[in-house]
Amino acid sequence: MRISRILAHTTLALGASLAGLSSAYADLPADPTIGQTTLPFPPSPHRAYIIDVEFDSFVTGRVTVVDPEAKRMLGMVPTGFAAPSTLSRDQHTLYSADLFYSRGTRGDRTDVLTAWDTSTLSPKWEVKIPSKRSESLTQRYGLNTSSDDRFVYVYNFTPSTSVTVVNTTDKSVVGEIAIPGCVLNYPVGARAFASLCGDGSLQLVKLDDAGKEISRSKTKFFDPNAEKLVERATNIGDTYYFVTTTGTVRPVDFSGAEPKVLPSWSLTTEDEKKAGWAPGGWQLIAAAPKLNRMYVLMHDANEAMKWEDPSPFVWVYDLKTMKKIGTLESKTPIWSLNATSDDKPLLLGANIEGGLEVFDLDAGKYTGTMEKIAKTATQILTH
Repeated sequence: MRISRILAHTTLALGASLAGLSSAYADLPADPTIGQTTLPFPPSPHRAYIIDVEFDSFVTGRVTVVDPEAKRMLGMVPTGFAAPSTLSRDQHTLYSADLFYSRGTRGDRTDVLTAWDTSTLSPKWEVKIPSKRSESLTQRYGLNTSSDDRFVYVYNFTPSTSVTVVNTTDKSVVGEIAIPGCVLNYPVGARAFASLCGDGSLQLVKLDDAGKEISRSKTKFFDPNAEKLVERATNIGDTYYFVTTTGTVRPVDFSGAEPKVLPSWSLTTEDEKKAGWAPGGWQLIAAAPKLNRMYVLMHDANEAMKWEDPSPFVWVYDLKTMKKIGTLESKTPIWSLNATSDDKPLLLGANIEGGLEVFDLDAGKYTGTMEKIAKTATQILTH
């Protein structure tokens, strides 16, 4: 009985206290600064967007926006399940191909392409797309735009493969283009995209101004029975650079009427190859267009089944001479790379501890780490 009376008095006292607190806080005005930050436009050429699929939960992801030069976080965009993202060429828009379930982890599936304002980091519009978008760790050519930003290409995998074409002018789905036996979409100019095919060819699909297919062709590219080509390429304009898991660079130029396969070259000398050096990582290569250089994550003891492992070593190549001209090293192993496109570029690497490694490429030096900005960073986007 005594305990009951004590509990009753305590409950009444607590209720009175909470009522008082509620009344006091109800009188406080809303903070007008929360959620109201607007980032400057045009964005700094060093602004970066870190795609975080959060592998431990995978239901929702995010894109974290950072200033790597100042080592400062600028904002965050919430995205759907393992959502691939890309930036528009005019720098105004971040696109994400979002996937949601009506019960969070189950239920009816809804896929949308969301257009986010890169200054306010708020959604501008969305359009429902077919529920076929590839569910995988995101990579650079799973979502992309045409060079004039009129179309967004969404890669689908069900496991049959196709590309959904979205018109950003009238915010509508133009249609779906089947690419059987091929993967991803590498944008080519304003009205075409390429895909990499299992038989070792490159398929080029050309579109009209309405986004409909008008032709397609195939070009022999490599021998899939002789080497393992990594589909996660890098590009400067319409020239794409692919690498094999053993270190052969295979470039292709899409600027002409048909693809032109360029001469291949090696990332390593014979002595380096014998010592075990080979490329590895997730987004393992990046290019700085103004410097005409390529950056490659390299392993010093490469193993055939572990080539996707991270590495602290980055080798630097001159794309004109096709020679190694330097090396960079981070304190923590890196999984994915990207470089900014300005004339004083930064190289950015997502490390295995959720941080961002930063290199000044003009000075050729490591400048430090942004700690704990992601959980599972698969890609880095820059304007």
